[in-house]
Amino acid sequence: MAIGLMSGTSLDGIDVALIETDGETVASFGPGRTYVYAPETRELMFRAISDAREMTDRHARPGILARAERLSTERHGQALAAFFKEFPAYREVEVIGYHGQTVLHRPEMRLTVQLGDGPALARAVRGMTTGSGATLVYDMRAADVAAGGQGAPLVPVYHRALARGLGPPKPLLVLNLGGVGNVTYVDGMADPIACDTGPANALIDDFLKARTDLPFDEDGVIAASGKVDEKVVDTLMTHPFFHRPPPKSLDRNDFRAWVHEHAGLDAMNTADGVATLTALSAASVGAVLAFLPARPTRLIVAGGGAHNATLLRMLAARTGIEVVTADEVGWSTDALEAQAFAFLAVRALRGLPLSFPTTTGVPVPLTGGIIRRPGEAA
Repeated sequence: MAIGLMSGTSLDGIDVALIETDGETVASFGPGRTYVYAPETRELMFRAISDAREMTDRHARPGILARAERLSTERHGQALAAFFKEFPAYREVEVIGYHGQTVLHRPEMRLTVQLGDGPALARAVRGMTTGSGATLVYDMRAADVAAGGQGAPLVPVYHRALARGLGPPKPLLVLNLGGVGNVTYVDGMADPIACDTGPANALIDDFLKARTDLPFDEDGVIAASGKVDEKVVDTLMTHPFFHRPPPKSLDRNDFRAWVHEHAGLDAMNTADGVATLTALSAASVGAVLAFLPARPTRLIVAGGGAHNATLLRMLAARTGIEVVTADEVGWSTDALEAQAFAFLAVRALRGLPLSFPTTTGVPVPLTGGIIRRPGEAA
């Protein structure tokens, strides 16, 4: 029994999810919950990302980052406490996978920064869990980046495990739409092929935040009311990132300057701007297809963007592939990434690889994560 904790680049809150797994297969899904950030917490995380831009040392905490790390760790402890209060039977969990909050991702500098005080959370976990207590596994990206990998995406091995339950092997594409999009190409038990695709929700959310008091485009209603500027989309898609084969990864803000320079969003009304940025997210997924060994038969979508009906329609139109949500195939649209970090934590305990040359570009399949067992001194 394992729990995963995930706070993604959409900065909307903390996902907590439980699964039964041996790190190779998934026996069953337990409950999942999302604990939404209060507006002031979300704003602090945005400020932390801004202050992290010039970092060169992943252990430094300049500007607001030290405060943000303390608050993020505290909020994760509170999310776990709320989860256990609702589901007290799961206090006997054996392992917890803790992702932390990414504020900077620069793999070309061998640098990735996830806020989160592992020892402090481990102490909090010790007081919440029963039996011999739960082992905490955290900082799972660092070893991959240190070895020359991209450090992202890490979830493809979980996607492959889930795909086992969908019948005979056939090429599938699993897409997570958080702040950044990432895809996994799965075809049987071969090592998955994966990469970040481009901006998913981040540019849309940030544009809306600047124009309105809305945190996101609920159900894609605003995008549906606007008109896509196809010339702008074509121009934005000339960015070199879209023409590089996997593996490749992104920081949340990698396209901010490019879009500001080339999109002309200031001259668009809000609906047209949201529609055009939504089309960019869909087009970036379509660009990955040229690099895959075979055409996927289905595109399975998870993450916050899976609730955006307009984005799903654009994905179907720009890929020509059947698009379904994770919920529709018996998975979890909202809890999938948190589940993945529960799965990865179990793999780390067993010494099984989390990343592969085909997913992050790491030279050899690699395990990772800091393991803090019950009672271990901080």
